[in-house]
Amino acid sequence: MFKPKFRYTNKIVKLLTKIAASREVILNSPLVPKWEVSLRKDAIIRSAHSSTSIEGNRLSLSQVTHLAEGRKIMASRKDKQEVLNYLSVLERLDKFVKDGKFTADEILKIHKQLTRGTLDKQTDEGVFRNRYVVVGNKLTGEIDFQPPQNDEVPSLVQEMVEWLNSKGAVELDSIIEAGVGHYELVRIHPFIDGNGRTARVLAAIILYQRGFDTKRFFSLDDYYDSDRQAYYRALQTVDKDSLDLTKWLEYFVEGVAVSLEAVKERVIRLSSERLRMKERGQIALTEKQMRIVEFINHHEKISNKDVQELLKIARQNALIELAKLVKSGVIKPIGKGRALHYVLK
Repeated sequence: MFKPKFRYTNKIVKLLTKIAASREVILNSPLVPKWEVSLRKDAIIRSAHSSTSIEGNRLSLSQVTHLAEGRKIMASRKDKQEVLNYLSVLERLDKFVKDGKFTADEILKIHKQLTRGTLDKQTDEGVFRNRYVVVGNKLTGEIDFQPPQNDEVPSLVQEMVEWLNSKGAVELDSIIEAGVGHYELVRIHPFIDGNGRTARVLAAIILYQRGFDTKRFFSLDDYYDSDRQAYYRALQTVDKDSLDLTKWLEYFVEGVAVSLEAVKERVIRLSSERLRMKERGQIALTEKQMRIVEFINHHEKISNKDVQELLKIARQNALIELAKLVKSGVIKPIGKGRALHYVLK
């Protein structure tokens, strides 16, 4: 069975302590729902831009933002599809890994959704590679990394997911587990293309599933994209014989610390503004109410019928949910009769 090798260095311990402090500030800051949705949306857009950019996608952050908003842009079909696929997966992180258990099929499903309509051969989407690949410089022909043979891939992926589900993995700090999962998937390189994107999504899912990034406020991919060479060098610090992940994990944990620090500073600014606007605590919303708020943020408004369809509830129950949000000052009604709808206040 797969068992990662690494040491808790002073650097890793200090960074984990710093991360815990930043996370505490973020989770306990008084934010209005509209800002929470905005922070999440911004993180998703930045992640989609950065992760696809690392692998050669040419869309700018502005273009990715326009795509996320449903607007048309001038770009190649492949570039647009790669970003749309990534956005779709990130917006549905909670749909992956049922009951918190990882499976090889889930890894294949993630890859299929990330690469849909973007590979040279459609038959390569969501399946383990049947042709050998190497990682290297396309211009110079220099080989940086030779992954395991094709026939080893299924068993190696199975060993990895068994470890992710093991007691030992779950008892680790979720950041360490995510860093290990990220590297191991890159090392196995189970697909013809899209391995990096799949590995980065896997890390995001681990952090979400293990309760670390429940609000999905930060984009680790931004850190990778800010210095791609440092990202590749960090991956290459793992000796192919000993497979000691310590240096890679120092880099990975530092990335989380830097990314979360940026979110913390932004949250503090928003919290100060929120407190100046009105001296009251954090508005606590139910999962249903957050879904309503997110719908409004995406579509700019919501009707009673929209709520019924969104939450699969009766008209009267939809009215109750909307009334609670109006009373708490989160949304306000616009129009009357059939034209009645609600917007964020």
